[in-house]
Amino acid sequence: MKLPLPVREGVNPGTTFLPEGDWVTVLAYLLEKFPEVSETIWLSRMERNEVLTAEGMAVKPKTGYLPKVRIYYYRELDSETQIPFTETILFENDEIVVVDKPHFLPVVPSGKYLQQTLLVRLRTRLKLDELTPAHRLDRLTAGVMLFTKYQKYRRHYQALFENRQIEKIYHAISAKTSDSSYQWPINYRAKIVQSEPYYLMKVVDGEPNSETEIELIKQHQGQYHYRLKPITGKKHQLRVHMAALGLPLLNDPLYPELLPYQNTDFSRPLKLLAQSLCFKDPLSGKDRYFESHLVL
Repeated sequence: MKLPLPVREGVNPGTTFLPEGDWVTVLAYLLEKFPEVSETIWLSRMERNEVLTAEGMAVKPKTGYLPKVRIYYYRELDSETQIPFTETILFENDEIVVVDKPHFLPVVPSGKYLQQTLLVRLRTRLKLDELTPAHRLDRLTAGVMLFTKYQKYRRHYQALFENRQIEKIYHAISAKTSDSSYQWPINYRAKIVQSEPYYLMKVVDGEPNSETEIELIKQHQGQYHYRLKPITGKKHQLRVHMAALGLPLLNDPLYPELLPYQNTDFSRPLKLLAQSLCFKDPLSGKDRYFESHLVL
């Protein structure tokens, strides 16, 4: 479906669905739905005709409430933290782009990050409005990421991850070693569920829904280096698994315990790196292997 607002400066328009309700105007709903966005900002967007329905009708300050209608709008930030690291393109052809993502850089716009995201940087740099990530990588994690250039190729590469037809290897560092009874490598399986606050995950009793192969590869100056191979792809899986084993990753602000929020310290990156991706290209049939140039 063609959106009523085009991609602008590498960013897709924001969207929200208007539920059933007794709001008098669309503006009244938006002010309640998004309390962090001031009325002045919404009025400015509407004055510029940058709040539209899916059919392209401009929403104005006095537009009556429109239940069961989806609207689109451009989002902007008053200020945005600059991420002082640059991504590196490892490979590019007609279908895909493979990138080395630095630590701290979010993949897609969310919250307080918009222009300072890997997707927007790449769309602007390569002039590719349809560029889309084929998989996820946490903001604090660095390493290899796969993007598709155009929508017509997207499902072919996303299916590799959904069907576990791609091998992902990570490197990680912990300040601790595990119980000496472990015989490396080990295969760790656990049930992971959402925790509190909502953005955290935790291990609970029950049928495992996550699995990681873990191997200790070296010890150096009190730090233990591990090779991690996720079999499944749950949110924060590697960080949660390592913490559950008593091997929390260095500089992890979330696991094993949530630390008080502090301004980002760019000198203390999370010691987790997406080291490599290996797969058979679904379009060309070629064997693909990409390895990060970054070092923990």
